[in-house]
Amino acid sequence: MVDKEDVIAQICPPLDAELVEGLIGEFISQERRYVLGDWEPSTLDGGQFAEVASRIIYHVDSVNLNRRKGVNSCLRYVEDENNSNPHSFPQRRTCLHLSRVIRMIYKFRSQRGAIHIDPEYTANELDSTLIISNVRWVMAELLRVFWRGDKREVGGIIRDILRFDIPAVLSMDDRQIVMRTDCTVGEEIIILLHNAGETGMNREELGIAIPKAPSTITNGLARLTSSERREVVRKDNGKFILTPLGAKRVREELSEKLVLGT
Repeated sequence: MVDKEDVIAQICPPLDAELVEGLIGEFISQERRYVLGDWEPSTLDGGQFAEVASRIIYHVDSVNLNRRKGVNSCLRYVEDENNSNPHSFPQRRTCLHLSRVIRMIYKFRSQRGAIHIDPEYTANELDSTLIISNVRWVMAELLRVFWRGDKREVGGIIRDILRFDIPAVLSMDDRQIVMRTDCTVGEEIIILLHNAGETGMNREELGIAIPKAPSTITNGLARLTSSERREVVRKDNGKFILTPLGAKRVREELSEKLVLGT
């Protein structure tokens, strides 16, 4: 399984390891808040991701490392409306696209009240989805350009580094246990597979994790992998992982069950 350190090793250099570590941290934080339905921080804190991302592309493009430079200063250099700056980013068009998306994330954050609270604005799922989609795109583009391994791995790498500790899942003695008592077997399977990321879990591991009748777990997997649901898929190595449909269900239906009940 790819973790943060693996990603840093694959793209640094040319990227600065300290900036990349900060970028990944903000990326995971954004995703965690989004999946848990915490719309306001997910929407407004996109600016922190934009700050780090702008410094990364500025560093590559200008060959000057400045870990404190402001977003607008970084992006003005990259955009270079007067065509007066030397540019070292390997793909000029991609660099400009990144700059525009980063600027959108940053402006949305400030204009929606992140700096000055707007009494008429309440963050919602649509706003949060807009921000997280753009954050994911920026992260994926940076990996696509600078990943030294197989570029086809980027999608899986993104899903792996998005793994975060789910409050409702307890890790104990190499066993993962859903601490909620109000989940169906299918919901427990989905929560556990979401927690497992690209690594997934095999049938034996799911049986150890879920304290219910084996036939119930088998039937639950059958439903989730059926052509009608397609929320879970079995890999060639026998591990089960979530499909995009399964991940969508986590976001839209199960966010409340990712946290411990009160």
